Amino acid sequence: PPRWPLAGPGAPQAVGGAGSAPGPVPRARVGRGGGKRKRGGCGRFRIRRGAGRALRHRHPARPAAPSPLPDSVVFQPKTPSARREVTHYKQYPPNTSKVYSYFECREKKTENSKLRKVKYEETVFYGLQYILNKYLKGKVVTKEKIKEAKEVYREHFQDDVFNEKGWNYILEKYDGHLPIEIKAVPEGSVIPRGNVLFTVENTDPECYWLTNWIETILVQSWYPITVATNSREQKKILAKYLLETSGSLEGLEYKLHDFGYRGVSSQETAGIGASAHLVNFKGTDTVAGIALIKKYYGTKDPVPGYSVPAAEHSTITAWGKDHEKDAFEHIVTQFSSVPVSVVSDSYDIYNACEKIWGDDLRHIIEARSPEAPLIIRPDSGNPLDTVLKVLEILGKKFPITENSKGYKLLPPYLRVIQGDGVDINTLQEGLLVEQIVEGMKKNKWSIENIAFGSGGALLQKLTRDLLNCSFKCSYVVTNGLGVNVFKDPVADPNKRSKKGRLSLHRTPAGDYVTLEEGKGDLEEYGQELWSVKRDFVLRCHLGTFFPSCLSSFLPPQFWS
Repeated sequence: PPRWPLAGPGAPQAVGGAGSAPGPVPRARVGRGGGKRKRGGCGRFRIRRGAGRALRHRHPARPAAPSPLPDSVVFQPKTPSARREVTHYKQYPPNTSKVYSYFECREKKTENSKLRKVKYEETVFYGLQYILNKYLKGKVVTKEKIKEAKEVYREHFQDDVFNEKGWNYILEKYDGHLPIEIKAVPEGSVIPRGNVLFTVENTDPECYWLTNWIETILVQSWYPITVATNSREQKKILAKYLLETSGSLEGLEYKLHDFGYRGVSSQETAGIGASAHLVNFKGTDTVAGIALIKKYYGTKDPVPGYSVPAAEHSTITAWGKDHEKDAFEHIVTQFSSVPVSVVSDSYDIYNACEKIWGDDLRHIIEARSPEAPLIIRPDSGNPLDTVLKVLEILGKKFPITENSKGYKLLPPYLRVIQGDGVDINTLQEGLLVEQIVEGMKKNKWSIENIAFGSGGALLQKLTRDLLNCSFKCSYVVTNGLGVNVFKDPVADPNKRSKKGRLSLHRTPAGDYVTLEEGKGDLEEYGQELWSVKRDFVLRCHLGTFFPSCLSSFLPPQFWS
């Protein structure tokens, strides 16, 4: 286990679930006799005369809860095909036998937004293995699913557009396995934008329509890719300042802690996003990510992420304002031999640091070991101003030293974590991470003193457009003739797509290059796309590895 993985507010426990049955429909009490009667809160009811206690609700009865859907769903109407893909089999040219598509994070050719400081020139490829194992593995087509999809799409489109014949063909010939091949770069790879990341093609000429049917679910890899990439960019910033103010990268993997569990839209989002952050760091309060990694990737360590006991405002305010000192003392006493994080701004963060931690409880804090530090967490105010003032107060109350670089360092039993308003990209919800650490550097404080926690900005405030993630067809075979295809919108050159069959290579100099139009047979270049699924075989086996960018996130000058 790490020496002191920083932590913040505890992750909430999941309650209920998607498969939970709805509660009972409210019932009205019915008295004797007939006539109309109202019951507050239950709507209007009409009682039929002469029907005794029989009751008829004016609104239709609630339908029975649907049965839970299995994990390996490719083709349930509720999951991974969008409305548009359902009708595409009727739109391709006659005698089409092959559709070949690819996924990339397009290289933006226009200037970044003024609110967006980070350019994201490289991406971290991560998350496809989870999607393949959860949604495309094994027998994903059954008679029951075909029947249900046919009925739902008929109602949805008000027309019989569902490709029942095509799905029955897959069921009968392949026992419900999908006749497709997917080639991808290894997960954890750091690839410059504008390069192909994975390709998809059908392996049976009758199933040309299948390639882009699964676009919707495959493109959802944009989310783990974007989280991992965004997390890595913050790691680069923290590494730069940690090295400049301490001369070492020790503890870097715990400098950005995941506080995002309660800020995401679903349990699955929490698992995917948290696991993507753990590609770069080891600190997390979002335990759903740990479960996902252990199930779909595997890890050499018992767990891929760590946390520590941490207070939240309720465990402080429950003692009452006049007993904040008692709350602090109780918590640090309960966790005397391990690191403990205590949020200290319930009333007055500066008084807490100066009077309570600095005077009343100083003897208790000084008795803690370097392996079990107190981690003070401010959680309000301007992040830079608050952090600097907290450090100055603590520096006057506790003995500080200077490291080899001449920067101030709190005693090893005391640290700070800033978890409010931490963002990399925008001033809308606080200061940029870089502004905070730059402010510390100017005031001669080492980054060793602090870690950061990030919630919604880390896992939720992201979109597919941040990295311009795109899935496009680049090659088709019609009437036995292969054709390179592409789009090139006159109004937006950024959306120009690639042509033909693609291959990703790495030059002798270490640069990545994508070759188009099937020109990838170059002996001096190694092929970087590997087959991860073909027909019945899923080659990204579980438990083999969990990607880590711990040695590949830094610019070259850091390793010179």
